Amino acid sequence: QVQLVESGGGLVQAGGSLRLSCVASGFTLDSYNFGWLRQAPGKEREGVSCISTSDGSVVYASSVRGRFTISKDNAKNTVYLEMNDLKPEDTAVYYCATTLPLQLTLKSGNYNHWGQGTQVTVSS
Repeated sequence: QVQLVESGGGLVQAGGSLRLSCVASGFTLDSYNFGWLRQAPGKEREGVSCISTSDGSVVYASSVRGRFTISKDNAKNTVYLEMNDLKPEDTAVYYCATTLPLQLTLKSGNYNHWGQGTQVTVSS
C-alpha cells in the first residue's frame, strides 16, 4: 500500500526557515517522481516543486525559486523541501505527492498518491 507521511510544518516568522519531510512506504523512491504542492485557504492547490527520480532534475514555481530546495534520500525513502526566507504568502497546507517517472510537473492533476499534508504558517 502506497503511503506518504509529511512532517516538519509549523509556525515561523517571516524570513525564517522550515524543512519539510515526506516519508514514503509501500514503494521505493525510484518508482515515481515526487512533488510538493500547497493549498492556501480559499485558493486552488498549486505545485511548488518536483524532482525526477531518474536524474534528480528539479523544477520550481517562480514564486519559490531561489528560496526553496527539493531533495531526496533514497536510503531513507524520504523527500525533503527546505524552505528559506519564508514569506506570509507561503502560508498553506503543504502536500507531498507522486507523479509518473517521466513527468516533471507542477500541475496538481498529474499527481496520483498524496500525503495528508502539513500546515505551514508564516507570520509577518
